[in-house]
Amino acid sequence: MPVLTVSERLALKARAHQLKPTVMIGNAGLTESVLREIEQTLKLHELIKIRAMAERPEREAILSEICAKLNAEPVQHIGKILVVFKPNPEVNKIEIRQMPRHKGKKPLTKKQLGNR
Repeated sequence: MPVLTVSERLALKARAHQLKPTVMIGNAGLTESVLREIEQTLKLHELIKIRAMAERPEREAILSEICAKLNAEPVQHIGKILVVFKPNPEVNKIEIRQMPRHKGKKPLTKKQLGNR
């Protein structure tokens, strides 16, 4: 699976902002049943939030393990929330569009910079 570009990752972060965590990883850690649940949820929704109740190094290991075993892409890791994306060609719910580029202004002249 190709790695997400920065603009694709930003677009997915924006879409994930409104989502609620659908899977919770408790004290037992990442078990096979939790991994199957994550896989089923990814097939349906393509982009999911996961709440992990573990310490930071463990959460990073959990995120990398989920992505490695399910062939998914990590989108974001903030606090105890992990955001994972795996495109499903059958469902194809999420269309990743490029973020609109800022129609930049002309660069400031030396005179304008001097007035600041």
